[in-house]
Amino acid sequence: MRATVLVRPKPGILDPQGQAVESSLRHLGFAVNDTRVGRVVDIEVETDDGEEARVQIERMCEQLLANPLIESYEIELRREA
Repeated sequence: MRATVLVRPKPGILDPQGQAVESSLRHLGFAVNDTRVGRVVDIEVETDDGEEARVQIERMCEQLLANPLIESYEIELRREA
């Protein structure tokens, strides 16, 4: 089963990279507010059980992929075609 994990800073947490992107976009003439920069992690796990895959990936997020104190994450699961 494949998964995509979106990790981003929690609201209220300083995001210097997001601020730099927002500033650059404004200098280019775009009207933007509150730009946040996160990361995407694509993972393939060796199970066809969606619940088991979600549990494994949540453990991965909590132990390595995200800092739960300052980052949130979203998991999107999909079966291989």
